[in-house]
Amino acid sequence: GSAIGPVDRVVSSPLRRAVQTAEAFDSPVVVDNRWIELDFGDLDGTPVTAAPLATWEAWRNDLDWAPSGGESHRQLGERVRPACEELSEVAGVEDVVVVSHVSPIKAALAWSLGVGEEIVWRCHLATGSVTVIAIGAFGPVLQGFNDISHLE
Repeated sequence: GSAIGPVDRVVSSPLRRAVQTAEAFDSPVVVDNRWIELDFGDLDGTPVTAAPLATWEAWRNDLDWAPSGGESHRQLGERVRPACEELSEVAGVEDVVVVSHVSPIKAALAWSLGVGEEIVWRCHLATGSVTVIAIGAFGPVLQGFNDISHLE
């Protein structure tokens, strides 16, 4: 928590690694399932190089495509955007940290920039990075993205 400073609320994905990170902050942790990683379905745990190229091309070219048993990027955005909207309602009153995963963070990035989920393929997030979305008088503003300076 020292890289970020004091916060009023900590929201976490239910996955254990996220909850463990969230517990590093000196605030109660609220688990919100909307921040869980994208459901990769049958592809869960499959390295990119091990899946057929046609699979990755379908996913990259169609926001509605999902692996068997999984979730599309459009579905992810539909899950994350309401969570972002809810948190934006406490802007100016509370400083909130969300501990999540690559895909939901990219969906929040898309929300903050007012663009669609196709952006997920055009940005990289490092493990343990910090992304800052501030809510101002005119809505969300991306203030920082993929910051890993606290890890150096």
